[in-house]
Amino acid sequence: MSSAISSTSANLAGVPQTVRATGQYTTAPTEDDPYAYLPGHGNRFISEALPGVIPRSQNTPQRVKYDLYSEQLNGSAVNTKRTEIRHVWMYRVRPSVAHGDVAPCPSVNEHIESSFTSNPAVEACASQQAWDPFPIPETGAADASAVNFVQGIRTIGGKGDVTMEQGIAIHVYAANADMEREAFCNNDGEMLILPQQGRLNITTELGSLMVRPGEVFLMPSGMRFSVKLPDGPSRGYIHEAFADRHILPELGVIGANGMALDRGFLAPLACFYVDENPWSITYKFGGSLHKCTQNHTPFDVVAWHGNHVPVKYDLNDFVNLANASKDQADPTIYTVFTVRSCKEDTPLSEFLIFTEKWITAEGTFRPPYYHRNMSTEIMGLVFGQYGGSSHVLAPGGLSYESSYMPHGETYETWKAATERQLEPTKICEGTMAFMFHIRGAVKLTKWALHGDGANSLHPSEASQWDSIRPGFFDHAEQIAADMAAQTKRQEREEAEREELIRRLQS
Repeated sequence: MSSAISSTSANLAGVPQTVRATGQYTTAPTEDDPYAYLPGHGNRFISEALPGVIPRSQNTPQRVKYDLYSEQLNGSAVNTKRTEIRHVWMYRVRPSVAHGDVAPCPSVNEHIESSFTSNPAVEACASQQAWDPFPIPETGAADASAVNFVQGIRTIGGKGDVTMEQGIAIHVYAANADMEREAFCNNDGEMLILPQQGRLNITTELGSLMVRPGEVFLMPSGMRFSVKLPDGPSRGYIHEAFADRHILPELGVIGANGMALDRGFLAPLACFYVDENPWSITYKFGGSLHKCTQNHTPFDVVAWHGNHVPVKYDLNDFVNLANASKDQADPTIYTVFTVRSCKEDTPLSEFLIFTEKWITAEGTFRPPYYHRNMSTEIMGLVFGQYGGSSHVLAPGGLSYESSYMPHGETYETWKAATERQLEPTKICEGTMAFMFHIRGAVKLTKWALHGDGANSLHPSEASQWDSIRPGFFDHAEQIAADMAAQTKRQEREEAEREELIRRLQS
């Protein structure tokens, strides 16, 4: 025993008896992402680009170190429940109020919609729709126009109205140019941004994030940001929430260790720039665009603390769950984010992700079953191939299934699935698909159905269902025999009851 202890002591001779962390944990930069991040979701972060700026035990000292200005951004009502408070304190070179006149500027982009009630630019559509990949603006040609991220947004559909703080909007974006000394601020809601092609180098007031295809980015309301395209032209999807912010779903009986883990979300580190050149800021407010200029960068925050912060998340980190023995789980088990509605315990919208996973259910029809859903399903594909429906879905495209309308796989897929020898199978290999699962009806824009967006429509032929055979009729003889046997059984049981009654009465 003593020799074992002696051996262990020798092995630990160079190790101190006490080792403590020397600082806050941050992730390390990688080859395709030059930034470090703070991990976590919903917690209160603290970040300083220069030490000692965050004031101790208060938010607005009489004088901030380096004569910085203190400024608070509230993302929730100031008197809401403690668990619902969202805000951030920033200590910056100049306060945000230092800007020129703000004026309406609809010419920045006339294809963004934020009202889906009495807006003539939108319409109800009950039929299934599918769009091939939306085109990306050309570069290099003599007549090619520069289109930045904000200019490249196109609304596909939505519900509700931004001025009522109720609803959501679904957009796509396609851009070929950086935002050069330009920033955007969405005062109408929080934006979930999902790049499909090309990374987005996003500078925010709280720091920078590199968002890669396969990652999702949340930009909180009321915060300015700018987008550059390090890989050239880019395309992707946007889910804008007017009603509430995107939150993680409750886990219930799943417990703490499934779906999207909180520590997988990454917030930026404080970073400030010294740029005394003219900048323009575009604001989305009340569904319209407004613009102002200022003679300095808006990205001059030296330090900040709070929980109203931009974050990104690698969707490949999602912990998939599935029924292990039989039957299918509802697809909402793949929910990454949910947006609450005014109806208690009923989401307004959910963001679902479909990535590589094992399917082991026995004696089960494994493809998506035929379905009529009270929710609208809008699906997209980041990469790979997805065979979960009868329509075509390619990376950069979209599909739409309206509320309560029937949809499902082709007959050929159904037939093959009913005859296949089942064994544990890995599905969605090399694939990342997603769904915006939206409660009730969604209206689509005229741009998507009849305008330039309609050029990408991929018609779904109703004749594809003509091949469906009622296999039930192939079993006519067996059905007749089963019915005859059932009749005989019923007659026998009736005779036995009558005999029992007769005996009881005698």
